[in-house]
Amino acid sequence: MIVVLSCFSCTTLTLKSLYEEVRLHLDKLLVVGSTGLVGSKIVPIAQTFEFEASCTFNTRQSSFPRSSQLDVTDRDATLKLVRAVDPDVIINSTALTNVDYCETHKAEAERVNVGGARNLADAARDNNCRLVQISTDSVFDGTHGHYTETDIPHPINHYSNTKLASEEIVSDLPNFAIARPSVVYGWRSEVADHASASTKAMNFAMFVLEKLNKNETVSAITDQYSSPTLADNLADALLRLARARENGIFHTAGRSCLSRYEFAILLCRSFGHRSSLVQPVSSNKFKQVAERPRNSCLQVEKAEKTLGIRFLTAEEGIAEMRRQSQRG
Repeated sequence: MIVVLSCFSCTTLTLKSLYEEVRLHLDKLLVVGSTGLVGSKIVPIAQTFEFEASCTFNTRQSSFPRSSQLDVTDRDATLKLVRAVDPDVIINSTALTNVDYCETHKAEAERVNVGGARNLADAARDNNCRLVQISTDSVFDGTHGHYTETDIPHPINHYSNTKLASEEIVSDLPNFAIARPSVVYGWRSEVADHASASTKAMNFAMFVLEKLNKNETVSAITDQYSSPTLADNLADALLRLARARENGIFHTAGRSCLSRYEFAILLCRSFGHRSSLVQPVSSNKFKQVAERPRNSCLQVEKAEKTLGIRFLTAEEGIAEMRRQSQRG
């Protein structure tokens, strides 16, 4: 009995030592905005990329370990927290992304999207760490679509202006990456409690599915095109960018180029709903405060080649959502 307990004790200590040894060799990652759709996808898989993740949240409590409350518009608090965590990489997944809200709350959008990025960039510079900044496809005006990283941005609404300004701030760092996704979608476990949130109460896929599940009709725009990006696929890309040595801008979006209407029809087919519940509508008949690009679809070949990743088509991303819903 004594021998067995002794061996068990030794084994336990050995496993604990091995765990601590592995933990010592993990690089430190700070995920800013861990309760958002994208941030909440990054944290659970960070260790797969040999990162130990610390997290921040603002208005909504995080359930992840090593979480701290942070308002990125508070410069002193941001600099202090980054010094304390001492990360090797920061991923900034916090922003005001509600385009119409940003159009009517311009000062707030400027504080969060531009001021927050500036504070994190200064913190990254002071702490000699890499910053991965999430931007958007809508830095382009949408006149021709299929944009590459070398195309010149031309934003047409205030949200896009703030995201381009944040790109310019971050690109001045010695160690950075800028990721441009497009219309991020996927399941989320928490619901935002205010309209400005970077994780609006529902992304487009969840909004459509809720309507369809109630057998309600949903209107979807036919003449605005984008490259819908599954949040899980984006999280994978962001962690690869965190690991990468290359600086620059990377288009990290889905492979499809389609309208909201076409996307909604794909949701119907995958989840077994009647396509007739989706009503086509043109953008000029749809109430939108801010102007939107007509075609902001992105080319993703550079990111795929650099990161060794394959971005999903809309059909593949929706199929993955379906599998996740079946797993519960």
